[in-house]
Amino acid sequence: MKQLVLKVNPNDNVLVALTNLKAGQKVDYQNHSYTLLNDVDAKHKFYTSDLPSGGEVYMYGTLVGKVQYAVKSGTLMTTDNLKHAAAPYTYKPYNYQWQAPDVSKFAGRTFNGYHRPDGKVGTANYWLFVPTVFCENRNLDVIREALHNELGYAVTAKYKAYTHQLVEAYQNGVDIASLSAPFSFEEARKNRPFKNVDGIKFLNHQGGCGGIRQDAAVLSKLLAAYADHPNVAGVTVLSLGCQNLQVHDFKKDLLERNPNFNKPLYIFEQQESQSEENMIAEAIKKTFEGLIEINQIERKPAPLNKLNIGVKCGGSDGFSGISANPAVGYCSDLLVGLGATVLLAEFPELCGAEQDLIDRTVEEQAAKKFINLMGAYNQAAENAGSGFHMNPSPGNIKDGLITDAIKSNGAAKKGGTSPVVDVLDYTEPSTKPGLNLVCTPGNDVEATTGKAASGATLILFTTGLGTPTGNPVCPVIKVATNNALTKRMGDIIDINTGAIIEGEKSIEQMGEDILDYCIKAASGEVIPKSVLLNQDDFIPWKRGVSL
Repeated sequence: MKQLVLKVNPNDNVLVALTNLKAGQKVDYQNHSYTLLNDVDAKHKFYTSDLPSGGEVYMYGTLVGKVQYAVKSGTLMTTDNLKHAAAPYTYKPYNYQWQAPDVSKFAGRTFNGYHRPDGKVGTANYWLFVPTVFCENRNLDVIREALHNELGYAVTAKYKAYTHQLVEAYQNGVDIASLSAPFSFEEARKNRPFKNVDGIKFLNHQGGCGGIRQDAAVLSKLLAAYADHPNVAGVTVLSLGCQNLQVHDFKKDLLERNPNFNKPLYIFEQQESQSEENMIAEAIKKTFEGLIEINQIERKPAPLNKLNIGVKCGGSDGFSGISANPAVGYCSDLLVGLGATVLLAEFPELCGAEQDLIDRTVEEQAAKKFINLMGAYNQAAENAGSGFHMNPSPGNIKDGLITDAIKSNGAAKKGGTSPVVDVLDYTEPSTKPGLNLVCTPGNDVEATTGKAASGATLILFTTGLGTPTGNPVCPVIKVATNNALTKRMGDIIDINTGAIIEGEKSIEQMGEDILDYCIKAASGEVIPKSVLLNQDDFIPWKRGVSL
């Protein structure tokens, strides 16, 4: 018989509904009986005891809110009766003891990646186009259309073929209702002339000039990080010439990040060119020469400790912290046990989980860096009339994430239980194997953009509601929290952890399945849906208030 409810932590005073429950229904759980005073839909929670006004509510074993008026046992948790609250945090010496999971199943396993001269190993082999300023976006779009269509990287090819069919049918008087879309990715892939080039990627953005000079400086470091990324084999830079972000700034940041940078790098400044047509033609020609060069690079075996995995959640629901996030967290622990690197970001979505992360941080300096970054970030949000407590979206709330502390403690589960070895500010590279904390917004695209900048070569992205988010240089693997989402949006989902909710698989079993998938994706044996769909989202964080 399927379990109806779940208590996440023994210290919690709420239960999570695993299926839709009705008012008046009697629910038995661990030798206690509860009578529901309201309908409680799946993913939502109800209180397990009477609470006075101001009573503290615990989930995941920590404070997640305070009730606004007295509530009875069996009452549905809502935004009306519960408001965000989180426990204070501080640094204190703490001897954290971690028991790594059994990794014997993966001992000796390898993935087939692209080995770079600096010792890093990519999971893909991309050519990258970088504009130093938004003025060059139009030129990038022209080049993208030319190269993508001719070289077999355009996801639009199938839609163009479908549109052509519709036009022909219309002209010949055929009922277009009978025509189905020709969804075939493989046909285009077979015709690619460069078999070892996984894609040509474009970092269109709205920065580089205007705004403040600090924004241009951060953007320069971000673009340099992408150029130096292990999944990038060559770079073409387009510059206007007069913008705030000068080419010499970009090159300086690139060499500071990697003094031995030696990938093909072609730079074109429009204000020094004979004409726009001439510059575009020359950029295409030089890039084509570069593609010939990087096509000589082939996948070769690499140990799993060369993996750098970012963990992210978006479009989260009330099951995120129960199924997908803990399963990804167990995968994270396996990776750390194997000597790999894991990146946990989204600082607004660590609100309420700070003390646990601080206690797990190996070095005092890193712990205090985390405290300072969290404090400054939240203060900036409050100065703008907002705050971390305003992070949950309407969709999050509708599906059971009533306060930011509930959302955050569930989100933190993606990082597993291993020690925190380092804390990184935005664009800082990860240099230590193990679990790293990376300062980014919770915003899906800004967060994935930041994770790739810190070196993630794959991103595990959990979702309960569904999202098309991807990244230009780092394959994003979508992990669903429930069966219904997988059935509804199977075209974007790679892994389904709904079996945990149904009681068919354990968190540990799903975690191992996720790592198996990562190894295959890192080897090019499976292509994540976000890559097939060219979901290449890139939004630089201007360091303003973004949650």
